[in-house]
Amino acid sequence: MEPWADTLRRLRDTVRAGRARPAEFREAQLRGLERFLQENQELLREALADDLRKPALEADVSELILCQNEVDLALRQLRTWMQDEPVAKNLFLQLSNTFIRKEPYGLVLIMAPWNYPVHLTLIPLVGALAAGNCVVLKPSEISKSVEKLLATVLPRYLDPSCFAVVLGGPEESAQLLEQRFDYIFFTGSPHVGRLVMSAAAKHLTPVTLELGGKNPCYVDDDCDPQTVANRVAFFRFFNAGQTCVAPDYVLCSPEMRARLLPALQCSITRFYGADPQTSPCLGRIVSDRHFQRLKRLLGCGRVAIGGQSDERDRYIAPTVLVDVQEAEPVMQEEIFGPILPIVTVDGLGEAIEFMQRREKPLALYVFSSSRQVVNQVLSQTSSGNFTSNDGFTYLTLPSLPLGGVGNSGMGRYHGKFSFDTFSHHRSCVLCPAHLEQLNEIRYPPYGGWTQPLITWALGSNSCTLL
Repeated sequence: MEPWADTLRRLRDTVRAGRARPAEFREAQLRGLERFLQENQELLREALADDLRKPALEADVSELILCQNEVDLALRQLRTWMQDEPVAKNLFLQLSNTFIRKEPYGLVLIMAPWNYPVHLTLIPLVGALAAGNCVVLKPSEISKSVEKLLATVLPRYLDPSCFAVVLGGPEESAQLLEQRFDYIFFTGSPHVGRLVMSAAAKHLTPVTLELGGKNPCYVDDDCDPQTVANRVAFFRFFNAGQTCVAPDYVLCSPEMRARLLPALQCSITRFYGADPQTSPCLGRIVSDRHFQRLKRLLGCGRVAIGGQSDERDRYIAPTVLVDVQEAEPVMQEEIFGPILPIVTVDGLGEAIEFMQRREKPLALYVFSSSRQVVNQVLSQTSSGNFTSNDGFTYLTLPSLPLGGVGNSGMGRYHGKFSFDTFSHHRSCVLCPAHLEQLNEIRYPPYGGWTQPLITWALGSNSCTLL
């Protein structure tokens, strides 16, 4: 830990001095992040292409533009977010000033994943800087090109007294987690999330865990199969399926499956051509290890569409599996690749029961022309996010929080939710130092007329009458 000791000491000194707290300092850091995004767009696109063969349009719409939007919103709203928030008072505190103050936690650790290595690194960073924290950023070592860019270029745009990038793999991450932080923000798998939470518990450090899960997609019989196929294929195979909120499996009737399969084949051919491996619009699997894991999943059930792979190119074809069993690996682990299992159910009731007996997912999707069906799924299931008749378009809205529930995570962020996540909400009551006679009724000895008066003054009706 010696290489990090000076860095952590420097950041803690900044926290103690309160240097990152003023609005002007926070705005300066956000403008630095804004310049980083604007001046290095092509470098970021190239790094994403190196790591994931990500098409430029996918890089823009899912990484660069969303990060820029978050910075723009934070700069516009920062001073409003920072304002003390007045709260209602009872009769005893009518002459006091009562409010909630949003304070920075202090030294924050952000641990980012590889699948959207710009988006899922910088959007939490926007919230942490806006809230006035000092930040240790740990990008993923798997997305090597983006990691190198963030480590070598980003620090030039931010104040070194409040920001640092730490590199390394699982061993270095474990050592880093042994240090004491004031807040930890982790995005990754539920397995590693448990390790992060266990390490944080040793210091009673609060955490946000943005995890994954098996995101179900129910398709009702009343749907147009081609419309469903277009939307499901687009969101399933976007970023080569390496998206934590992508639909992970489809639930539908045998009749809908028969109609949906040729529609999915049509969508895949339309999007990626007769040979998807030659398409510039389809990304690649991030590493050899992840490729081998996905190749094993191709052995589950029966391949109805696709199934081809090329180890040298880390290519997995857009694939649809049928006749899969619930106990098979493809239905037990998050797929994180361009593979879509279809599970048949007898109807809506069985689909809901199937979803209810599994861990709560990060996202849940339903396709139906019936508002009643959509509302029934919404009311009888639980998930971090919910969408009907589309995919993860909610990621484009900073007004909606992103976050899981149960096995898919805890906490939320995006927009003001990010600012609130990285802010301690401090309850404050500022009482007058004089007017002691008004407080006499609360002191012992109790009894007489003071007891009913105190009871009334603390009740909600007392302020209503005023």
